[in-house]
Amino acid sequence: MDDEERRALLDGLLTISGSPAGARPVELTVVVQSEVRPWRFPPTGDFLYGEWLRDEFEAGGVPRREPMPDLALLITMVLAGNHPLTGPPPAQVLDRVPRADLVRASVTGIPGLLDDLDGDTRNVVLTFARIWSTLATGEIRSKDAAADWALARLPREHRPVLEHARALYLSCRYSDERWSDELRARARPHVDRMLAEIDRLSHR
Repeated sequence: MDDEERRALLDGLLTISGSPAGARPVELTVVVQSEVRPWRFPPTGDFLYGEWLRDEFEAGGVPRREPMPDLALLITMVLAGNHPLTGPPPAQVLDRVPRADLVRASVTGIPGLLDDLDGDTRNVVLTFARIWSTLATGEIRSKDAAADWALARLPREHRPVLEHARALYLSCRYSDERWSDELRARARPHVDRMLAEIDRLSHR
């Protein structure tokens, strides 16, 4: 997209995503086919919008073309669902992602997630649950489904943080998110517990 198209799309997303009328937050990724087919890692995305980036965009930033390792996961989900809203079936326009690249994509963003833990606790905690679930099962679950999967396997003392993140994801806008001091203090030990599982699985 050119700069005018990027700004127009961004302005529209800022208006509708997580609106006061009760709309859920939008996450939108735009990909140019030639950047992902034939498949190579890391793939490149043309445009990414998510509510965790709202402050940056409202300050004047615009999504740019950049490497997006997460596309390995997104493309795998699209191919598994195989249900386009319009256009041809995904398998006609996208290549299958090798499992090794799914693992690479899952762990590549871990340092950045840890950096964001204090400022984006809900998203980070749920993303670690998804990483753990994906590496253990090969399936890519929604954030709440991954949380359910992880909660069934976590020791009791590590469940409250993920339970709260799941509840916020299902019922609360980012701007209304609240964490008690106790839960914030338990967030890093909770993440460390999942990281131990992720590390074990990523080196199998």
